[in-house]
This record gives sequence, C-alpha cells and structure tokens, in this order.
Amino acid sequence: MPVIASSKSYRVGRSKTGLGLFATMPIKKGTRIIRYFGPILDSRIPAHDEIENKYLFELNNRWTIDGSVRKNLARYINHSCRPNAESDVRPRERKVFIRAIRNIEPGDEINYDYGTDYFKAYLKPIGCKCASCEKKRKKLRAEARAERAKVKARDERKAKKAGAKDIKKTAKKKLNGHAVAKANGRARA
Repeated sequence: MPVIASSKSYRVGRSKTGLGLFATMPIKKGTRIIRYFGPILDSRIPAHDEIENKYLFELNNRWTIDGSVRKNLARYINHSCRPNAESDVRPRERKVFIRAIRNIEPGDEINYDYGTDYFKAYLKPIGCKCASCEKKRKKLRAEARAERAKVKARDERKAKKAGAKDIKKTAKKKLNGHAVAKANGRARA
C-alpha cells in the first residue's frame, strides 16, 4: 500500500503560471500526494458532455471528473513537461490520485504532465510555461542573440575592410590637375 502524504504537506501558492500547489514538507518518491475529485460526469448524458472547463479529468471514454469544485486542491497542480508527480487513474473506482515520481523538496511546485490532448487544446496555442520549456526557450533566445552578434560583427569587419579599400582608392586625388598621393598620412604635391 502506498504511503499517503498528510494534508499539511502541500499548500496553494503563486506560481509563474498562476496558482500552483507547493510542497511544505519533503515528499518521498511513490507517495500519494492528493486525490483529484469532483462530480463524476457521464458522457452519454448530453448535458454532461457539453460542460467545458479546464478542470475536467477524463477517466475513460465514458467517465470524467469535473474538478472545478473549490475544495479540490489538486486542480491547482500545474502542467510540466518534466514533472515530479503523475496521475494514478483508477477508472473502475472512478478515482484519481496524484503520486510523486521523484522526491519533492519543501518549496518545490508539484506538477504532472497533462497529456497530449490537453496540451494541444490549451497549452500549445499560448506556449508551454513549465520550467523546462522556459529553460529551452531561454537557451534558444541566447543562441539566437549570439548568432545575431556574430553576424553583426562579421558585417562590421566586411564594412571596415571595404572602407579601407575605398580610402586607398580615394587617396590619389587630383589637385590643380596634378596627382596627389598620400605618404605617411600627409598629402604631397
């Protein structure tokens, strides 16, 4: 039987993506953190099938949990592409538990992967805001800045080289019909 975390091992707090669930005590790998609960919806009932909110957790093709209930603190768990927890779905019991898949330290945000359907519908259009994706985007932006700086420096070198050639060409001028050449930075007649 898996270890169950106490209700004081997490709290709701501000996250980069809004509100999130944070660990207040160390949570060991394999520990059940919290249960995702709410009214059970049947997709065969048209009124239930038309409900649209971001807190729906699909158990199978027929049953869905509406997690928008305010007492359901599990709804504050945010998505991450590199999560520290996962959902343990039990469709026959119509229950979902969130379980730690690695040790979670106090202050760490608890997160799990929402799955491809949710990701495509809600997260992809605005861009994933999880820490691993933010880190990737930050790295890509830094690489792009470095590439732009490299191109700019190369263009400046080319311009400088072209400018030096232009100076040599214009060094020979005609003054009163006589050619004037530059020697040691001074014009001579």
